[in-house]
Amino acid sequence: MSEANNASEATNAAPIEVGTPAPDFTMPTDGGGSVTLSALRGKPVILYFYPKDDTSGCTSEACGFRDQLPDFSGLDAVIIGVSKDSVASHDKFKAKYELPFTLASDKETGVAEAYGVWVEKSMYGRKYMGLERATFLIDKNGIVRNVWRKVKVTGHVAAVLKALQAL
Repeated sequence: MSEANNASEATNAAPIEVGTPAPDFTMPTDGGGSVTLSALRGKPVILYFYPKDDTSGCTSEACGFRDQLPDFSGLDAVIIGVSKDSVASHDKFKAKYELPFTLASDKETGVAEAYGVWVEKSMYGRKYMGLERATFLIDKNGIVRNVWRKVKVTGHVAAVLKALQAL
């Protein structure tokens, strides 16, 4: 069983809170790779969940992280964007917008469930399950230091950078 599948078993656990260990995971990434959270110990990680590749809000958020990457890299941080989209979709999205950070595919939603961001949504009166736009700042020891839920894109990247600088 993969780490992502193991993570889905944690859905009945308490919500992720500041000061708690971040649930570990392994997910496939753009370019045919994979990423394991525990392998990134020693570096802070910005783990951001977004609903869908190449949509207006998701593109704005990704480009915001892209444009500020030198500031994040200067603090030795790793940025990982996560959605349900396929690796092939991530490859196209990444190439189209020249995104210089990892995009991970959580097709089975196990990691999203473990982080409490696979939620019921509503549009035009129709209810459905989807990814909540959320960001987790994880310190170099794997501890969650900040959580942003129901993220509004405007100003979000700056807020994440400010929190990272305060670590």
